[in-house]
Amino acid sequence: MRFSVRTCFSAVPAIVLAGSVLGAAPARADGPSFDCGKAGLPAEKAICADPQLSAIDLLISKAFKGFEPEFGDKRKIARGLIADRNACGSDAACIVSAQNNALLTYGNGPSWVQDYNIALIGKKALEAAARNPKGIDQPLPSAIGQCASTHIETLTARLGDDPLETASPDAGSAATFTNGGTAVSYDREAGLVSSKVGEPVVMCLMSIPRDCPKGDERGRIYYSLNLVAKGTWALPDSQHLCGGA
Repeated sequence: MRFSVRTCFSAVPAIVLAGSVLGAAPARADGPSFDCGKAGLPAEKAICADPQLSAIDLLISKAFKGFEPEFGDKRKIARGLIADRNACGSDAACIVSAQNNALLTYGNGPSWVQDYNIALIGKKALEAAARNPKGIDQPLPSAIGQCASTHIETLTARLGDDPLETASPDAGSAATFTNGGTAVSYDREAGLVSSKVGEPVVMCLMSIPRDCPKGDERGRIYYSLNLVAKGTWALPDSQHLCGGA
């Protein structure tokens, strides 16, 4: 998968915007890459109805033309990414995560796409929390756009050898959650540093690598919102992405 983090893992936080949910990105007039008059699927209709989603779809089409996968077949990877998008139905937050995932697979998405992704998935995390006011643990999300409630189980340095609050600033950061989820960063992630063990969190799956060796599923990225400290982060579940060390 072509995340820039394959060569520089600390680049992952570039898609993280700490603090409150952002406003929507400015409207775009470009795209989509297909004829909206022939749109039949809910996801296609949602893309046609949203200028941002339409513009992102056109960017994906252009990026695909120059895509040379490290692993697997180019068209099979594309079919998987389109299936991720179509599985979202008309859920815009899910669609933009699937679209951003496609751009990251094919190369790298512009910052406004990543901002729009964070804005919509952040709003969805708040909505998910409202539907589960008691914060009952839910299974780790398995599909792009899904959100689940959980609690922080551990907060440590990246390698898990020291508590995060006493770890050196260059030791990175990591967390585990009571639903089996994990988050890892080579940086001292502000959202994790402000958190405490036991606090309730909503995790939303933003990215599933498609350009990976068979059987290597590392590198799923989750957006998380701490419902007490209000910190946020978007981090992978492993120190190395699929195909890495």
